[in-house]
Amino acid sequence: MSLMISVIGGDAAPPEAVADAEAVGRELARRGCTVVCGGRGGVMEGVCRGAREEGGHTIGILPGPDTTDMNPYVEFPIVTGIGYARNAIVVLSGHAVIAIDGAYGTLSEIAHALQFDRPVIGLGTWHIAANGREDGRIIRAANPLDAVEKAVAAARSRAIPEPERPRD
Repeated sequence: MSLMISVIGGDAAPPEAVADAEAVGRELARRGCTVVCGGRGGVMEGVCRGAREEGGHTIGILPGPDTTDMNPYVEFPIVTGIGYARNAIVVLSGHAVIAIDGAYGTLSEIAHALQFDRPVIGLGTWHIAANGREDGRIIRAANPLDAVEKAVAAARSRAIPEPERPRD
């Protein structure tokens, strides 16, 4: 079964976050993982570019009613017309989530992932605390390779097996 890894992060990301996203995309593609993201710019474009440069596959879950704001590296666009509500679809489509940098949209995606027990690997992203204590469910990564290794390991440990196919 091919693993699908959701990569989340800001549309207006700083150059270092985009570079990290490209490195994550390249490494996911090398490992045969499919990238799922929001399909727009910044981190999303970086991860798609990196994955496609390595021959990997990319799925973009788009917020609008068409593909006009899609980055050029999305291989399979999914048009939703539901705006930020698509954030739940982005994270729930992956076996694990890598969060890179990000603003409030990324924060909402992290919350959806944690609510539905998807592993979240954080690379320079949000810290979430309750009652003064950090929520330890975001697995911290030191660099893009570390993020991919942790995401793939987490995804494999909880991946759902493919359904049996009927025999002719």
